Order: sequence, then structure tokens, then C-alpha cells
Amino acid sequence: MMEKTFDPAAVESRIAAEWERVGAFRAGRADRAGAKTFTIVIPPPNVTGSLHMGHALNNTLQDILCRFERMRGRDVLWQPGTDHAGIATQMVVERRLAAAKEPDRRTLGREKFLEKVWTWKAESGGAIVNQLKRLGASCDWSRERFTMDAGSSKAVLKAFVELYRAGLIYKDKRLVNWDPKLLTAVSDIEVVAQTVKGHLYHFKYPLADENGRATEEYIVVATTRPETLLGDAAVAVHPDDERYAHLQGRKVVLPLVGRLIPIVADEYSDPEKGSGAVKITPAHDFNDFEVGARHGLPLINILDAEARILVRENEAFLQGVIENDDLAETLESLHGLTREEARKAVLAAMDARGLVATVESHEHQVPHGDRSGVVIEPWLTDQWYVDAKALAVEALAAVRKGDTVFVPKNWEKTYFDWLENIQPWCISRQLWWGHQIPAWYAPWGSVYVAETEEEALADALADAVKRGIYSDSEADALASDAEKSAGLLTRDEDVLDTWFSSGLWPMSTLGWPDEPNDLAQRYSTDVLVTGFDIIFFWVARMMMFGLHFMKKVPFKTVYLHALVRDEKGAKMSKSKGNVIDPLQLIDSYGADALRFTLAAMAAQGRDIKLATSRVEGYRNFATKLWNAARFAEMNQCFARPGFDAMRVNETLNKWILGETARAVAEVEAALVAYRFNDAAQAAYRFVWNILCDWHLELAKPLLQGEDGPAKQETRETIAFVLDQSAKLLHPFMPFITEELWAIAGERNPRESVLALTLWPDLKGLENAQAEAEIGRVVDLVSQVRSVRAEMNVPAAAQIPLVLVAASETDQAHARRWEETLKRLARLSEISFADAAPAQAVQVVSRGTVLALPLAGVIDFAAERARLQKAIAAEHKEIGKIDAKLGNADFLRRAPEEVVEENQERRADAVARVEKMQAALKLLG
Repeated sequence: MMEKTFDPAAVESRIAAEWERVGAFRAGRADRAGAKTFTIVIPPPNVTGSLHMGHALNNTLQDILCRFERMRGRDVLWQPGTDHAGIATQMVVERRLAAAKEPDRRTLGREKFLEKVWTWKAESGGAIVNQLKRLGASCDWSRERFTMDAGSSKAVLKAFVELYRAGLIYKDKRLVNWDPKLLTAVSDIEVVAQTVKGHLYHFKYPLADENGRATEEYIVVATTRPETLLGDAAVAVHPDDERYAHLQGRKVVLPLVGRLIPIVADEYSDPEKGSGAVKITPAHDFNDFEVGARHGLPLINILDAEARILVRENEAFLQGVIENDDLAETLESLHGLTREEARKAVLAAMDARGLVATVESHEHQVPHGDRSGVVIEPWLTDQWYVDAKALAVEALAAVRKGDTVFVPKNWEKTYFDWLENIQPWCISRQLWWGHQIPAWYAPWGSVYVAETEEEALADALADAVKRGIYSDSEADALASDAEKSAGLLTRDEDVLDTWFSSGLWPMSTLGWPDEPNDLAQRYSTDVLVTGFDIIFFWVARMMMFGLHFMKKVPFKTVYLHALVRDEKGAKMSKSKGNVIDPLQLIDSYGADALRFTLAAMAAQGRDIKLATSRVEGYRNFATKLWNAARFAEMNQCFARPGFDAMRVNETLNKWILGETARAVAEVEAALVAYRFNDAAQAAYRFVWNILCDWHLELAKPLLQGEDGPAKQETRETIAFVLDQSAKLLHPFMPFITEELWAIAGERNPRESVLALTLWPDLKGLENAQAEAEIGRVVDLVSQVRSVRAEMNVPAAAQIPLVLVAASETDQAHARRWEETLKRLARLSEISFADAAPAQAVQVVSRGTVLALPLAGVIDFAAERARLQKAIAAEHKEIGKIDAKLGNADFLRRAPEEVVEENQERRADAVARVEKMQAALKLLG
């Protein structure tokens, strides 16, 4: 006998162990030999991470596809793995060392520190993998990969060397996002813009005369960062700004320094903002860097790696500046100050010279490091770059040709815009944890890039012979004596950006560059499921690398899901205290309820507003399914081997089999089109509304009647439909469906676990005659129930029903199902007439007029008054909301989620008005 309730905590681990025991998720199973493949590579979560709601959504959607395709008979590989997460992992281990009062990273040295990292990884890294298993992720865990395992490391080395030799990787001095606390360049995704209440400083820059001396004339420039004044290389004005037309080509004397800098004409300057003149600091602002490049301006870096003022012995800063008192004071008083200290000092010095025009309060966005929390500095430094512009050509063409398709399609524009305007990709990081760059430097200043130090040494010695640095014999002696050649070359200390190794993920996880590999069978992969926020950082880079190395796109489809927000539409964050922990939801409601919630809400292009109540609601759905199975068991509804759904006789059974076939087709069509919410809702609607609410209810008289062929057929049909329902729901709710499959199979052993059972093939079961008869019953009861609710008919009241001018078929159906109709719709009687009686509410069901004489049951006048009053109240509420939404100031100031909430409230109120107006119309 089934347990009274379904207990996820007692079932989930046992079911997971059974899947593992039978190797349900292994790719290349013998029973799938020759089957069409289906391959997904997981977006590798950080090895330091724990499951958050974004992971839960992303992996639920992938798992739905994998389970669905596995049931459709395909040889499925869902390739799992984790990312080494350079900065995050290094910080975790450094904090661990500090907590244990062990020597810090620099005291330990690189080799010993990396030993500590690998130890941490073995002990604690990858906890998220077990959390994904709790969610039900059906990955082939036997093939788990890591972005710093041997295979990935080999792929990274090969890719770097090949790109370098093709001229697509190079070293350059450019601006990067520099974290002065972590002392490394960081990617855009690791930079968070924070709104800061600061100031806008308007400074007077004196114009220079023909001898380079300051005059009484000046031009006013504005800045939020006075300290960067020291690195100014120009002042820019718009070429069409008539106010400054006569100054174009003139020079100004840079205050506090004495550097002569030109006034250049550039469209970057906005005549409508401030004075219309802007200071240009190419080494400390990304936009200014571009302006500087257009006008050949010098790059003057005035900060060190810790973002302290660096002016003494700074060749770029002192270049071309004649010694003067201001310069001497700057060198003495500003050198070594932090950015914050220098800001105050520069302001004081400018004020003392009468060069401050105005200072105004100014709220603006300031980039901060998401790990360190400090202000990120655009900083000029030598880094390694990928020529992304060249690699983007094929990546753009592939999507335009349709080799890779984005779902939703509108994200293609975002992809195109970024790739068409792509900048060089900075791939070096000043960390120790990561793939160390395979570049070696020789004493004579040359760099040699190779997969191993031995290869680099051979290249260096051959080059040295060509240059005349060594003779052939000297080079041969060094090559043959490891002790003598040791230390000749120095390896680059930087490591690669983690996005470099993850950009190779679809290739490296399938075996590239080793032989043999799975590339011929599984590359291009079928679909990538990921968030829209990493189109640039990951999707585009996999496209570029895949097309360059494999000459094929890495995936045929990119499905981009939206964000999971809180129930009010706000982005989840720890600071707001609105983070919902998926693991806690699994503990409380089970993995199935969480998964179904996320799938049911995953409409394409629409963020998910998640409330715990929604998960609770879908837990109730799981309970409904469990109770249906218990009802079937109590009524001895057991599967019969060889049951032929095409040969049932009872109309009711033909109807439910047809509805099952329709549900299967709807779910299948929706999943193929990546409409996860439509698929989930179709399955939900069938199981809850059609099977549980209608079929089992309509079947009760048969199940409770005398034994006979009709009763036995109904039992077998119910068992069959419950099996199909388990299959239908399995991709969404794998644990409860696998448990029900096993329980139902205790009488007749199953051939396999549900996860490996084939998807239902119910074509040909649709039955128009059965649907016409049972569908009329369902619609009639639904319509009567709706009228009862809208008219406030007391629940216990039994009311008469008159079918007006009903056809002979309708009359026959009504008589055949009379007792059921009376029981389900709470009717006192059913009669037929040519015209509706007086004071009867009338509705139409499948072309037949249903008249409900309610005189004496409800007060028509009072009900009419109630509805009119309620409609007026709703109109008043709509008016208030319209006033808000029509207020430009409200729209500008209110958070996005508040505006959306008001829009939704208005839509709900309008829907209520329409419903009440329809009810009012029924009253006549």
C-alpha cells in the first residue's frame, strides 16, 4: 500500500542512488548504440560556488531537455564540470590561510601556495556538484571535468600557442580594469557600477601664449576625479562648438604641472554638458584613451599598481615639462598619496591658485570590484590580448547564416552589436591560480611562446644563433646540458583569464586536442542553455574559438533564459536581504516542486518573479499526483501487460486517452521550441484539471459499480494514463515520477527505470466523438459552476437547469450523464424547453443555451447593485494607477520593479472589471 503522503526527503537520495546504480545518465550506453546523439555542455559553475537560484533555473532547464531527449531514444551526453574561478578561488584560499594564522601567499611563494589551493580543491572545492545532484541534474557524472585538469590544460596551451603564431595573440600596453587591492586586471563582468554621491569640480585651465606662458585667459573643464588632472594630455571641445572655434589648436598650461597641452576638436565633447570642454587623460579613462589615439596624444600614467600617485622619476609625467615651482611642489607633496588623499590635495592646491570655478554635488556611477569592493582604476599596463576583432568575423557570419540560432531571437542583436564593436580582449591576470601563460623571456629581451619550456628553449637558442648571440656550438652545449640552460629563460608570471579556458569548453570536454575524442559524434553540440548576461564573456568567445579551431559552430542553438527575481521583481542580493536559497526550498518542498515552479515560470524573454508560495503551490501539485495514484491503487487500477489503448470501448476511456495524446503532443511541441513554461503548463493542466478533476471524478460511478468489462477496462485505462502522466512529467519532476513508476511496477516488473523509458507515442488515440460527448459534459458543469460563483449562489443550493432548444444529440448526452451532471453542478433537475424561463441567467455552452432560473435563489436587484458598486471601486483604483503611470517624474524615479508592479495591478483590475461586467450582463 502506498504511503499516505509523498516525502521528498525520504525518496530523493534513494532514487538518485538507483539512477547511479543503473548508469541511467551515462552517454554511449550499449542500449543506445547507433542512436542519434544529443549533447549539452554545462555552463561550468565556479568551483568555489554554491547553488543559487540562477544555477537552479539554468540547470533545471538543461535537465528537462536532457531527460526529454533521453526518453525520445537519443544517446544523451550532458557534460558536467566546474570552472577554476581564478580570483574567487585565490581569495578563498588566502582567507583560509589568514584564518589559520598561516603564512600569506607571498611568504609561501607561488609553488607552495598552489599546493595549498589544490589541497583546498580536493577537500572543499566542487560542493556545488553535489548540490546539482540534489536538484536532480542528469549529467554523465563519470565524465566530470575541471578547467584546470590535464585535458583542459593541454587544450589551453595548444590554443594559446596557435593563436600567438597566427598573430591573433599579442602583448600591448593598453588600459585595463585594474583592481588596486587584488593587484590584477579584471574582466568587465567582475566590475560592478555603484551609484556614488560625489562632486563635479569645474577647474580653470589657463591658456598659453606663443611662448608657452600662462595668460589671464582660461578655459573651464569639469571632472569628478581631480587627481587625474596630473595625467592630462589635452582639452577637447566639439568641432562645431562656436564658443571655442577660435581656441582650437591653442594650448593650455596644465595647472600644478606646467605641461603644455593642446585644445583638440573631437566629437566626444558634448556642447550641452557643463562648459562643453573636457579634460582628456588617455591613461586613466577608457573614452579618453580612444580620443588620445585619434589625436596622437601621449599616455601619461600617474598611478602605481596600488593606485597611489606616481610622479617622481616618472618619465611619461615629466616628458617635455620645464622645471617650475608648481611642478616642484607637486613632486614633493603629492607623490605616494592615495587617490582619495590626492583628490583633496589637488582641490586645495587649485583653490589656493584661484583656479576652482565651482564645485557642485554630483551623483554618478563608479566602477567597483565585485570581489574586492574597491574602486576599479582604468590603468595603463602591459598585458596579453586576443585580436577579438579578427576572430569575430566568422562568429558574426555563423549567426547571420543561421548555423547558430538564438532563442529568443532578439538576443542576436545584442550579440551582433557587441561583436561589431569588439575591443581587444585582455586575457592576462596578475594571479597565481590559473593557467600560467606559456611565454618565456630571454636575457636579450625576446619572448618565446611554446607549449613547453623545452620547446621555448629550443626556439630561443635557434633565434640566438641567428642573431649572433651564441655560436652553433654554444647553443648545442646549452641545449644538451639542462643544468647550464636552467634559468636562461624566465616564464611570464601572469595567468590567463578564466574565460579563456571556458571559451574552449565545448571542445576540450569532448577531448580536443587529444585523439581519440568525441568531436566527430558530438560537435557541434545541440544547444547551449545560459543566461543572457554572459553572451559577451562566454557565448561569443566559444563561438570565436570553436570556429577558429574546429571550423564549426560549438552549438546549433543558444537558449538564453532570463533572471530569477524576488516576488516584487527586484534583483536578489544579500544586501537587500531578498535572496531565496534553492537548497532551503528543496529541504522544505522537495526538488520536484522547485523545478516545476522554475519551468512553469520560464517564459521566453521574461524575468521570473519567484515567491515561496509558488513553490508551495507546485508542491501541492505533486501531492495531487500522488493522491491520484493512491486513489487508483485503492480502486485496484493496475496496469495489464499488453493493454491496447486503441481497443477500449467506453466513451469516457476513449476521451481520456485522446486527451492524454493531446497533452503529450502539446508538451512535446513546446519543449522542441524551448517554450518551457508552455510545456509545464500543458502537463499541469492535463494532470490536475483533466485527469484528476474530471476523469477520475467521472469514472467514480464505474469504479464503484458492479464488476464487469466496463469497470475492468476503466481500471486498466486509469493505470495506463497514470503511467503516461509519469512519463509526461518526468523531465520536470523526476523524483516523484520515478517513485510512482517503481511502485506501479511492483506487480509487473518494469524493463527499466523511468529515466530510460521511451517517451509516449499515442498518435491515433484522438477521438472526436468521445471528445464531443465528454467535452460537453465538462463544459456544461464548468459553465454552471462559473455562473454560481459569479452570481453568489449559495454553495448548498440546488438549482434547476433548462437546456434551451437543444439538439437531439445534446438531449441524449444530458440524459445519459444526468446523475453525474446533477452531482457535479449541484442541480435539482435538468429539463428541456424551446425558450428560456423568466428571470433565468443564460450562458452558451458549445452552441447550446443553458438557462438557470434563479428567481428566489438570489436577489437580482441586490446582486446588480453589488456588481455596479464593485465595478465603480475598481475604476477608481485604475484611475489612481493611471495617474501614477502618467507621471513622468514617477516613471523616472521609481525602481523598475515598482513600475511593473503598478502595471500588473492595473491589468488585474481591468480583468476584474471585465469579469464583473460580463456577470452584470448575465443578470439582464
